[in-house]
Amino acid sequence: MAEEIHPFPSATKSFYPHLQINHFFHFLFFVIGLSLGLITSICYHSFPFISSRPSPYSFASSPPQSQPTTMTVSTGLASPPPSLLVISRSNGTNSNDTSIVSLKEHNVLMHGMKDEELFWRASMVPRIQETPYEDVRPKVAFMFLTKGPMPLALLWEKFFHGYQGLYSIYVHAHPSFNDTTPESSVFYGRRIPSQPVYWGSITMIDAERRLLANALLDFSNQRFILLSESCIPLFNFSTIYSYLLNSDLSFVGSFDDPRGPGRGRYNPRMQPHIRLSHWRKGAQWFELRRDLAVHVVSDRKYYPLFRDFCRPACYSDEHYLPTLVNILYAKTNSNRSVTFVDWSRGGPHPRKFGGVDVTDELLNRIRFGSKCFYNGNETSMCFLFARKFLPNTLEPLLRVAPVLLGFDP
Repeated sequence: MAEEIHPFPSATKSFYPHLQINHFFHFLFFVIGLSLGLITSICYHSFPFISSRPSPYSFASSPPQSQPTTMTVSTGLASPPPSLLVISRSNGTNSNDTSIVSLKEHNVLMHGMKDEELFWRASMVPRIQETPYEDVRPKVAFMFLTKGPMPLALLWEKFFHGYQGLYSIYVHAHPSFNDTTPESSVFYGRRIPSQPVYWGSITMIDAERRLLANALLDFSNQRFILLSESCIPLFNFSTIYSYLLNSDLSFVGSFDDPRGPGRGRYNPRMQPHIRLSHWRKGAQWFELRRDLAVHVVSDRKYYPLFRDFCRPACYSDEHYLPTLVNILYAKTNSNRSVTFVDWSRGGPHPRKFGGVDVTDELLNRIRFGSKCFYNGNETSMCFLFARKFLPNTLEPLLRVAPVLLGFDP
């Protein structure tokens, strides 16, 4: 019997080496693909401008834990818009140095920006003036230029009570001041990065611009009032809020003083940008609309002239803003201040009011003893704030505040 021929064993033997080679290449391709995937993933996440972009298909209601959480202005209203400025700067390392300027009430306002960067960021304004967030109401920025503590803070606490979301507070104190404000206070965490301020020098203007710039970072701030630790409110919050928000004009004292303390301080070296006909004098204590506040912090034309050519006996805080407003915004300024100061005794400093001076008669004379114009109509309500009130006026002011000023007891 002939031997049967079985071709399959030999074919199978030749097939096994090919199968082993195929497995080897498949495994090799798998390893290469896996390596490329890992490398691509690592590179992708190493670029923050890529990895931080939210996916258009993401349904997450909050950002990932690894990203800074966006805070919003606390207005007491539903769904307020974000008003947090996140500033990222590369520091030459693998990580980013991120400064966060939070504008949420009771949150620290400290940041690492120098004045030049701060003013640049504050000068950015939305091209569309109408906000798309219908539930957010405009706020008044109360900016306190102080040496240190706020001796009348308790009076201001009563003034602000119940109006959360309608105001913002900013405090510029000496950088060496050791703040011990309690967390329950409306002034807690409201200090901004500051520099020393010297009476009669350009540092006064620097501090004012610094306050304005920090306040401008919050887009909901629409009116800006400069105050000091010796200032008091003359009416309740709702009255002052309505007065400022409904005004067509800013409130900057600006007048032509032909005497030596006025025109006599003008330096001809300021020409041609500032002429004698432009020169004005006024009180330091101003109140501005937002458009004018933006122009003040972005001014690079007139500020250097005052810095270089207005030195004692020329005082920039009495001339810079009145002159700037006269040149650029004369038609939108009331040419008066809403902060009362008593200069009747003469001298370089106004009268100081002590505890024995606080009476109903004094306060009502300040509140209604003048004549001025408001939105084209004559009124006796010209002043909303007053200074200089010493620390010992706190107790008598708290006694008269509930009835006379309309504060909650």
